[in-house]
Amino acid sequence: MDFEALLKELKTSLLELFGEKWKDLKDESKKDVEQFLKESKEKLERWTTLLANGDITLDDYEWLVKSQKDLLLMKALHKAGVSKISLGHFKNKIIKTILNVVKSVILP
Repeated sequence: MDFEALLKELKTSLLELFGEKWKDLKDESKKDVEQFLKESKEKLERWTTLLANGDITLDDYEWLVKSQKDLLLMKALHKAGVSKISLGHFKNKIIKTILNVVKSVILP
């Protein structure tokens, strides 16, 4: 498994997700995505390796990824006045996107 390629795909997918929802904030949100992936990289790599090796289930992986939800600060969206409820829903979409990308790469 090439984790760097997976990380690159995650970044692309997350930026597309931001662009779909908030086109005018896509550039600012890029920093938030990069910061989240930087802060989560070590854990995501460890958990993804465990998933790929069959040491944890997809449900376990999802729970672990959700534990990183608080690292999704999304400063650009917060500064733009997006409500906490909208940010919470968007964080859930981000978690789902991460899971979908990982599933497509690890569990083809």
